[in-house]
Amino acid sequence: MTIFIQSLDYNLWDLIVDGPNLPTIRSESGDFIPKHRNTYNDDDRRRIQMNAKAKHIIICAINSSEFNRVSSCNSAKEILDRLEVTYEGTNQVKDAKISMLVHDCELFSMNENEDIKSMFIRFTNIINALQSLEKTYSNSELVRKVLRCLPISWMPKVTVIEKGKNLNLLPLGDLLGSLMTHELTMQKIEDDEEKEKKKKKVVALKSSANEDSDDDDDKALALFTRKFQKFLANKKKFDGKPKKKFHQKGESSKKEEIICFESNKSGHYKGHCP
Repeated sequence: MTIFIQSLDYNLWDLIVDGPNLPTIRSESGDFIPKHRNTYNDDDRRRIQMNAKAKHIIICAINSSEFNRVSSCNSAKEILDRLEVTYEGTNQVKDAKISMLVHDCELFSMNENEDIKSMFIRFTNIINALQSLEKTYSNSELVRKVLRCLPISWMPKVTVIEKGKNLNLLPLGDLLGSLMTHELTMQKIEDDEEKEKKKKKVVALKSSANEDSDDDDDKALALFTRKFQKFLANKKKFDGKPKKKFHQKGESSKKEEIICFESNKSGHYKGHCP
């Protein structure tokens, strides 16, 4: 609402904040009462018109329930004051809000596994809330607060910034850019280390697989050797037995002769006995 009114006419915003100074006249009792419109001069009409314009802008931005709260107000300043009390509270409420936000700011720290961008958004939300309640910090105070909230792993970078930069002149935006650049560098180093670990793990698995393969080959060779040795032993045993000799028809054996069962004569079988 502030930015919108200032963009239309900055004099309107001054009128809302400082009051319209509506035309008044001193009564016989010494009190100031509003002038009758028939007695307005050009300056009075200008101030009345500015006040009406400011009231119109504010009323067009609120709903019917909010309008009921401010419909009895005569000036734009009265409307703004009533809306501030409604939405921001009294001074006591503001002080309580400021106290809680200052406490959050003092205890602010970067969460585990949180990136710089997310951390900075949380920090900015607290600072903006304090600024809306008219509690502000200098740029150097904000820079030092951001550096203090970083974890131990960031201490080398913090030391470099503190020694190489003038914290009283370092813009908060430049600090954010420097921290985000360092974060990208750290992330790349972590990724490279992770890839190296995976590579070593793959090599170890391949070496283990090769060792298992060599063991299997040794076992197969040992099994083949045992079977071959068993085969040679059986072959030697078989070769030691006397072999049977088969003779063709009419061929005689040196160790024994064929005896006919019918005639009890040698040289033929019973079926060939004459």
